[in-house]
Amino acid sequence: MQNVTLRQLKVFAAVARHLSFARAAEEMNLTPPAISMQIKELESEVGLPVFDRSSRHVSLTMVGEYVLAHAQRVLRSLRDAEDMVARFRGLRTGPLDIGMVSTASYFLPRMLAQFRTDHPGIEIRLRVCNNRDEMVGLLREGVVELAIMGRPPQGWPSRAEPFAMHPHVVLTAPDHAFAHAEEVSARSVAEEGFIVRETGSGTRAALEEYLGHHHLRVRVVMQMSSNEAIKQAVMSGMGIALLSLHTIALELEHGLVAVPNVEGLPVMRRWHVVHNLAKTLSPPAEAFRYFVLEQGEAFLARHFGA
Repeated sequence: MQNVTLRQLKVFAAVARHLSFARAAEEMNLTPPAISMQIKELESEVGLPVFDRSSRHVSLTMVGEYVLAHAQRVLRSLRDAEDMVARFRGLRTGPLDIGMVSTASYFLPRMLAQFRTDHPGIEIRLRVCNNRDEMVGLLREGVVELAIMGRPPQGWPSRAEPFAMHPHVVLTAPDHAFAHAEEVSARSVAEEGFIVRETGSGTRAALEEYLGHHHLRVRVVMQMSSNEAIKQAVMSGMGIALLSLHTIALELEHGLVAVPNVEGLPVMRRWHVVHNLAKTLSPPAEAFRYFVLEQGEAFLARHFGA
């Protein structure tokens, strides 16, 4: 395997993480054929298949699992070297690898833009994950140094620091009966058809927390992995949903959705900035962590209301 390249290892790690050539291509801004070619060249160097493609789903072979463990070790060492160089350079330049759950995409890019105004030489590499479990995987593998997420990881050495409140509310179409009611009981809400996020997402967990508190169950009419798709379905009258208030500011401003006054809402959770305790943060990551903890709450209050 002397001729294996770092690019091949990065592509291999991405496919192994997603178990999908298409999703790996999206992450790395490559085409699926380019991903396939890199994997084919890697397998040629290894001399054995690293992926089993015999079924509808991609899976690692036994050889692939061993190669992945070593590939992750090599890539972690490379990132550690980048961090060391960044310390010599100081904060003027260097990479900053950040991950965020999709719900944070409604505010984090603006925070990053504000941060980069003070640190124009830092190269920001941002990864978006559909749910919490995927985000935790990137943290554990060392693909990202910091993560912005709701529920912090459990069961492994990480540090999760809360920096702002994160309210979740019920939203309906603007012509829904709830939109014009003074107050809506939890039991009345449970009688409606719900459009929900997938299991494992923080938004789904917030809904389950609310229902558990009121000892209720809901009728799920549709499950989606996208906040945007859920908002469109609610606007079309297909059902109601519980979403983060931070995801619907634009729709509320233009009267495209309504947020009725519902018993027991909002569900108040917290945003956290998270990192792996087993790894020392690079100077850019430490600077952004400090920026989030110092200014994150005020930033969200300015843009979404206190």
